[in-house]
Amino acid sequence: MSTKRIKGISVSRPFYYGSIAYSLNGKKASEAEHTHRWTVMVKGLNNEDLSYYIKKVVFKLHETYPNPLRTVEHPPFEVSETGWGEFEIMIKIHFHAAASEKPVVLYHHLRLHPYEDDLNGQSWPKDKPVMSLLYDELVFNEPTEALYQIFSQHNALQPHLPNKKSMKDSTAPLFSTPLEQEEVERLDHAQHEINSQIASLKQKMATFE
Repeated sequence: MSTKRIKGISVSRPFYYGSIAYSLNGKKASEAEHTHRWTVMVKGLNNEDLSYYIKKVVFKLHETYPNPLRTVEHPPFEVSETGWGEFEIMIKIHFHAAASEKPVVLYHHLRLHPYEDDLNGQSWPKDKPVMSLLYDELVFNEPTEALYQIFSQHNALQPHLPNKKSMKDSTAPLFSTPLEQEEVERLDHAQHEINSQIASLKQKMATFE
């Protein structure tokens, strides 16, 4: 296993992490006061198995949970629990020895409540899950020869998002190149509107000087 690093090369692997919470709606839980069932996770796009380069994922829950430091060494890299309160979860991703990389630490705020109406402006349905999922990429700058070979064997050298909006994972948010471009266009439009409003306010203020 070669730990020699390849100069001038960078490999990024897309993934998403976060939580999905369901209201118990009167259903029984292990604790009487618990109101939600939730799952915190680290997953690959289109259900990609990340275990070929991720060795384990450690989730640090609130200290009130039994064994709050949960280590998951096989996919799916997730932890499910019930509870009533929101809190910050530390997620530490460990890589296989071939990577010769330090663990990556992420922080996620567990969301149990929507704090908003749904996209149609209606009240949030009681049986609709609250999803708080974020897209990210693990970037390996100057990867080892061993890790590069592993990525090559898994056709994982291309960092790009899927070209289509469809996803095989029904619970995952949509991540794709077209959606990314749409988001860029929305942000550009919003920035243009803000700039126009600022210019208009400056003109109005100038009339009072």
